Amino acid sequence: MTSQANLDKMQLRQSYRNLWHTDLMGTIQADFPFCCMAVWCGPCVSYMLRKRALYNDMSRYTCCAGYLPCSGRCGESRCPEFCLCTEVFLCFGNSVASTRFLLQDEFNIQTTKCDNCIIGFMFCLQQVACIFSIVAMIVGSEELQEASQILNCLADLVYCSVCACMQTQHKIELDKRDGKFGPAPVMAVPPVQQMSRIDQPIPPPAGYAPQPVYGQPYGYPPPAGSYPPPPGSYPPAGSYPPPGSYPPPGSYPPPGYPPAGYYPK
Repeated sequence: MTSQANLDKMQLRQSYRNLWHTDLMGTIQADFPFCCMAVWCGPCVSYMLRKRALYNDMSRYTCCAGYLPCSGRCGESRCPEFCLCTEVFLCFGNSVASTRFLLQDEFNIQTTKCDNCIIGFMFCLQQVACIFSIVAMIVGSEELQEASQILNCLADLVYCSVCACMQTQHKIELDKRDGKFGPAPVMAVPPVQQMSRIDQPIPPPAGYAPQPVYGQPYGYPPPAGSYPPPPGSYPPAGSYPPPGSYPPPGSYPPPGYPPAGYYPK
């Protein structure tokens, strides 16, 4: 049943449509310091990434993320930290692949064709190097042994490089999940725009602060002669209202106003 479930997961993984935030070719440029750390301390990085993938909840830990027959049979529930340390040091390749499958199943991420070619080339090179070593051991030829050693070194170099790029790819995807790419830009709500009507002498503001107006239609200068006169010209000081001119003292209201009987009772 477990093997059939894993096969079903592999088939389901082929229908995923999401992509990694960064492909394997761009991981060195995306996070060069972390990629270097993954090269020199791969097991430690694998431990850290698996713990992050489990949301730092080690009670959810299962050996090889449940993708191998040994998963759930190694006493992980009693000491998950020790089991994870054993996994990343003794089964480093499986630990990296298990974290990759875990992220792919969580976010429906597919592997691009370029990434598949790189990973496939790594596996093929390791198998060829292993075959050359066996043949050199059987034949006993020194030239073939030297060629197998060179091929083994090349295979190990490719393996370490690809695993480091894969772990950097996983780290960037976890950063994306955890929102570590910086805060989202604050989008201001645009102001409510109003339509101008023909009965409005001044159109409403649309996205700008209202400008001071002086009672004239928007866009037209005031008529000639409507500007206020220069200071000191009008009216002359003390001339308005003329003293004693209007109304004369005691003339308003006239005597006898209002007439008697004006207010109804």
